[in-house]
Amino acid sequence: MLQQIILVLHVLVAVAIIALVLVQHGKGADIGATFGGGASNTVFGSQGSGSFLLKLTGFLAIVFFATSLILGYLANSHYKQEQQASKQLIPITRTAPVKTKQNTVTTTKQQSNKVDTK
Repeated sequence: MLQQIILVLHVLVAVAIIALVLVQHGKGADIGATFGGGASNTVFGSQGSGSFLLKLTGFLAIVFFATSLILGYLANSHYKQEQQASKQLIPITRTAPVKTKQNTVTTTKQQSNKVDTK
């Protein structure tokens, strides 16, 4: 149950990071603002949305890495529990070697030398 909740959070954070990166402007977009690009008309003020989106992206990246580590730990512990359970369910039995008579087995070469002369 906990693993599914963390997995859903992990996917939502990944989608949010992708969306935030696509919304952000690159460094080259600031040059257009000096030539009348309209940077003062942004929703986040005259500075633009850089600092807010940058902090939000950094926070979501930390959450993404944390959920990755937690999911890895949960998967590893689940795997170890299954290994221990399978070792307890299947007992290992050892059998003694079977003795066979070496003279009773004939090879195909020995059989081919015998010709039936009836």
